[in-house]
Amino acid sequence: MNLSDVKGKIRVKKPKRLGRGVGTGKGKTSGRGHKGAGQRKGKVLPYIGFKGGNLAYYRKIPKRGFTSPNRKDYQIVNLMDVETKLKDTKEIDSKVLKDANLIKDVKKPVKILADIRSEFSVKAIFKADKFSSRAKELIEKVGGKAEIINR
Repeated sequence: MNLSDVKGKIRVKKPKRLGRGVGTGKGKTSGRGHKGAGQRKGKVLPYIGFKGGNLAYYRKIPKRGFTSPNRKDYQIVNLMDVETKLKDTKEIDSKVLKDANLIKDVKKPVKILADIRSEFSVKAIFKADKFSSRAKELIEKVGGKAEIINR
């Protein structure tokens, strides 16, 4: 006997029979109460957050801040990760970073940051949308090149 052979009890729940006399407990109004939209045929449940006609909670909360429609979301790559995964690469661009699982999407912009604990030693040509000033400084100090791509 295997665990995959064991079958549990299948319980079929029958739908409640409504409107079959007052004595059944679900007769007369059939569990819909008296009057109002909920009692009528074709009733539609109100939206989430509906408070019976009172002002909904999400409408009471003050709206603050601003989200720019022109905002760019950069994928961040640290020099420490580049050093551990791409030590022998001569040219590092978004395709190489994607293959090394350092970014998720080739089409989205990439920013390279200088989060590194030891000395940076990868001499390569970096092609990215943005560089932090420290990252650019570290790349050029080793003899590499930081090229900015305009998308």
